[in-house]
Amino acid sequence: MTARIGVYPGTFDPVTLGHMDIIRRGAKLVDRLVIGVTTNPSKSPMFTIEERMATVRREVAGIGGDIQVVAFDSLLMDFAERQGAKVIVRGLRAVADFEYEYQMAGMNQQINPRVETVFLMADVALQPIASRLVKEIALYGGNIAKFVPEAVCADVVARVEKIGRKGS
Repeated sequence: MTARIGVYPGTFDPVTLGHMDIIRRGAKLVDRLVIGVTTNPSKSPMFTIEERMATVRREVAGIGGDIQVVAFDSLLMDFAERQGAKVIVRGLRAVADFEYEYQMAGMNQQINPRVETVFLMADVALQPIASRLVKEIALYGGNIAKFVPEAVCADVVARVEKIGRKGS
């Protein structure tokens, strides 16, 4: 039997508890979950792609199952094809996410109809969490501990100390 492979793409800058929830749940739906770490040209990353990959690898180490972390810089559907994936896993937090993700899923279906997109609703307690908001809170000296894994919190705080806080 052919392994069911899924791809969960994102920038993971930084990886949040919301991401981890989708990874845990997505990994249960497939035989192998490939976490595709990419760079969004419209965003300014706090961490390099290598740092983000290392962080995601560290955080998924205890989850179990076949989870791989791979960098990509291409169309998502081309990446999925190279990975042998038949499923794209996406998390939804709110209606605004749905509108964007619905449009992307439609475009992706046009590019490669052999790959399906599966949406997982974020856990209610995690729905407000967004990486960009976590970075903003941290840059202004706020506490991000309830939004990211413990080691990620330390990484973000250390990076903010290095680059300097805003509003100080």
